[in-house]
Amino acid sequence: MTLAPFTFSSAFLLGLGGLALHRHHLLSSLLCLEGMMLSLFIALSLWILQLGSINLASAPMFLLAFSACEASAGLAILVATSRTHGTDRLQNLNLLQC
Repeated sequence: MTLAPFTFSSAFLLGLGGLALHRHHLLSSLLCLEGMMLSLFIALSLWILQLGSINLASAPMFLLAFSACEASAGLAILVATSRTHGTDRLQNLNLLQC
């Protein structure tokens, strides 16, 4: 495995590991998800550059737009839960109380 695929796969796995192990706060979970999406964006962009395909050139932009929408929705949820519950700890959130 060359250096570039190893770097992007390890960045994705670090984000996945952070998401699996450090789920105490909503903000840390959102940051792990954003890191995973950015590593996928860079890997997909470089893969399309290596292929030289013009047909797939818009795929990284769709992924980046989806990532921005996911981040904005996550931050809106973070603000709403911190206003209603007073904290962003995931253990204090209960769907039955909302």
